[in-house]
Amino acid sequence: MPFLTHKTETQNVDLFFEDYGHGQPVILIHGWPLSHRAWEQQIWAIVDAGYRCIAYDRRGFGNSSAPYRAYDYSTLASDLHQIISQLELSNVILVGFSMGGGEVVRYCTDFGTTNIAKVALISSIIPLVAQKEDNPDGVPESDLSDIIDALQEDRVGFLQNFHKNFYNYSENDKTVSEGQLHYDWSIASHASPIATIQAALAWAKTDFRPELDHVNVPTLIVHGDADQIVPKATAGDQAAKAISNNTYKVIKDGPHGLNITHKEELNNILLSFLKS
Repeated sequence: MPFLTHKTETQNVDLFFEDYGHGQPVILIHGWPLSHRAWEQQIWAIVDAGYRCIAYDRRGFGNSSAPYRAYDYSTLASDLHQIISQLELSNVILVGFSMGGGEVVRYCTDFGTTNIAKVALISSIIPLVAQKEDNPDGVPESDLSDIIDALQEDRVGFLQNFHKNFYNYSENDKTVSEGQLHYDWSIASHASPIATIQAALAWAKTDFRPELDHVNVPTLIVHGDADQIVPKATAGDQAAKAISNNTYKVIKDGPHGLNITHKEELNNILLSFLKS
């Protein structure tokens, strides 16, 4: 299996990745609490369209190493930087789903966009998940605390039901199978317990609003108007107002996991953006 190692003074972290196709590189950054496997319905479409597609597992998830600490966004962005540097990539397109949008923005902040051609934020947490006085449409702090408590009390039990809301399953049971729910649960439950909690704290508490001016390349924003995990009003709507050079697409009746429920619509939007 392909790995590369991010070496630091305090630890070495092995990052698992899959690398398919040729052409301009597109890096896919998965959401919480899954792995690169969440991009199954997008990888083939990107490769068949003539791009090199690289999907990797965030530290602590999938097949990557799971250190005990260091799941803040700057550390996660430095992992992404190692992917780009060690694979000697240029003219890169970054695509972040949900939590993965944070790596995209923090990468632009910490490493700049000289080597980045475009970025895409899909069902992204950007710019802020938590409800605050100046972010009334966010998720209440009590709900976020309940998630952390549930992960600490019965992580696998919480994850078993999480993806029903992820896909708005009661409305989308014709496009999301029980097998898909079980598959996601299997991926999520095998992630590191520490990484699952620490990564959740990162996406729940990080405020990216001061960083959005660093996203100065063409940007695609896609959000579902029925997202129950990351509300459109606190995410896509705000990101579209703050990122100057953006294309904003709202998918009608799209849940958080629209990469599965609305895969054809999302793929058409994404490929149109890649080719533009």
